[in-house]
Amino acid sequence: MLGFKEKDKQFVANTYGRFDVELVKGNGAELYDANGKKYIDLGSGIAVNTFGASDEEWKNAVIEQLNLIQHTSNLYYTEPCAKLAELLCKKSGMKKVFFGNSGAEANECAIKTARKYYSDNHNGEQGKIITLVNSFHGRTIATLSATGQDVFHKNFGPFVEGFEFVPANDCKALTEAVDGKTAAVMIELVQGEGGVNALEQEFVDCIKELSAKFGFLIIADEVQTGNGRTGKYFAVEHFGLKPDIITTAKGLGGGLPIGACLLGDRVEFTLEAGDHGSTFGGNPAVCAGAVSIVERIDEKLLKEVTEKAAYIKENLLKLDGVKSVSGLGLMIGIETEKSAKELAVKALEKGVLILTAKTKLRMLPPLNITYEQIDAALEILREVI
Repeated sequence: MLGFKEKDKQFVANTYGRFDVELVKGNGAELYDANGKKYIDLGSGIAVNTFGASDEEWKNAVIEQLNLIQHTSNLYYTEPCAKLAELLCKKSGMKKVFFGNSGAEANECAIKTARKYYSDNHNGEQGKIITLVNSFHGRTIATLSATGQDVFHKNFGPFVEGFEFVPANDCKALTEAVDGKTAAVMIELVQGEGGVNALEQEFVDCIKELSAKFGFLIIADEVQTGNGRTGKYFAVEHFGLKPDIITTAKGLGGGLPIGACLLGDRVEFTLEAGDHGSTFGGNPAVCAGAVSIVERIDEKLLKEVTEKAAYIKENLLKLDGVKSVSGLGLMIGIETEKSAKELAVKALEKGVLILTAKTKLRMLPPLNITYEQIDAALEILREVI
């Protein structure tokens, strides 16, 4: 009889390099494997479990909605969908929201919206979208095409046309790339998969100035940075940027799949009935859970995120073998003298779950992780680094 790992290897597509652990339960930032071993979670399901595992308020909100109706389709109105859209618009200053099921889908919506907006305002002509080198926007063909990393572009061509790439923080290169054919510039304020590197204020200001001159849209991909992760509800707030479109996902759902494309003043009416859609987007159970997440991300929590981030960074920089610390808020990249992948495996063996991003260790803990848990995790990281 096959064990679960053998079944996984036999029946699940070989698309993931899994760590050798079976997680079965958890509470907050503490997880347990099938043998009862405890782990401190510094990944939160890749920035998904905003308040950690088995969060009671989120769980009860989902269960309450499941006891009513789990799905209706977007042919009908549901209160959780409307309530969540209202909350997100108030948090962001945007006007409307399209709901999908993932960050990639949110970015697909942003790409389609930018293309249609350009076409509507240029007699049906098609424009281009500029993204950044080392960006990551998803794994669909269109969002892969928008991703500025060659490693993701092998074997899946031909790709969608209409994308150009410029180096992050290079205003000169961006200025040379922008012209009247530019429909949008699409950015991550902190490049997560690209190495946990925040953009420079000067570069963001350059984007704003060029947008004012040429009229292109600004798309902020906040799939990973949104929902309190950086110490602001959205990372754009750190930079004084009001984009035309914000995309988000991951931590918004608290553990269930959701993506949201937030549309600002210029594009709130760009998409019309039939232009876009999603069978599961705006699912009432998922939205009910997301409402419970968004309502708790208040100024008090954001202040705590900022304080915890400063505490973690200060203590990481004291560790022998740590060369630098990057990121924003509780989205932290750790450059070391050793292999990040090997360190992540060693940390796992000692009871800490941590991620990697290129050559760095990557920390994305639940926003409510305690200082006691932080200290315990830092001690283990000190040992392995």
